[in-house]
Amino acid sequence: MALEIEDAFRKPLIAAHRGARSLAPENTLASARAAFASGAGMWEIDVRMSRDGKPVVIHDQDLGRTSDAKWKFPDRNPWLVSDFNLSELKALDFGSWFATADPFGQIAAGEVSASNLAEYEGEPVPTLEEAILFTLRNDWLLDIEIKNLSGRPGHECIVQKVVDLVRSMGAAGKVLISSFNHHYLAQVKKLERSIKTGVLIDSFKTDPVELTAELGAFAYIPGIRAFLPWQIRRLKQKGFRVLIWTLNSQRLAKVLFATGIDGIFTDFPQNFFDGRG
Repeated sequence: MALEIEDAFRKPLIAAHRGARSLAPENTLASARAAFASGAGMWEIDVRMSRDGKPVVIHDQDLGRTSDAKWKFPDRNPWLVSDFNLSELKALDFGSWFATADPFGQIAAGEVSASNLAEYEGEPVPTLEEAILFTLRNDWLLDIEIKNLSGRPGHECIVQKVVDLVRSMGAAGKVLISSFNHHYLAQVKKLERSIKTGVLIDSFKTDPVELTAELGAFAYIPGIRAFLPWQIRRLKQKGFRVLIWTLNSQRLAKVLFATGIDGIFTDFPQNFFDGRG
């Protein structure tokens, strides 16, 4: 039987934040492969829109940090994702920066091999379709964070595009759609009630139960400093799942799992218990 979102919570869920981004360039299929190999129960990605209306897997609104856009397109400052067609994005190198930046010190620590780094050179940006396909082929699970595009190109259509793609690929049971833009989550439920949603939170809320229920969401997903223990208990009593971002400490994770949380998003899935079971 194929794995679905509900199955992820039989054990504490370890979700790979932007893939295993401590071992491979974030939000790429390379980071997905590393996360899957680590035993993560789910991987998380960020989705934005290209100029020609294609959902692409990129965290930042500009391309400077994680690609060679400044060198390939020197006259396109400020190198916004929404100013580039998919074909142009696919021509960029989203892997080589990782070797130079070593963002989590894992290259220096000897956890990333020279052969791995060579493989990352020229790593392309994935489309959302490619990310979903990887998930389906590996009978895995995916958290799709729709970035808040309010006031920017793609705002009016990104939710429809994401939902249409999830639906057409038969992936509704394998994805959780999350966002800090809670209007997007309400749109998801109007378009396709079978898709589960997660309420991303970056600041303390006085009544998370009311908010989560109002949005018809499956999960409440606060930052590590944006909740209190009693709120976890109330959410769980009402049947909601609780996942915390972004948590890299095994010791703190153990404490929080003991309080009743269901899962964490981490940059170091390789350091945690096998969430797939």
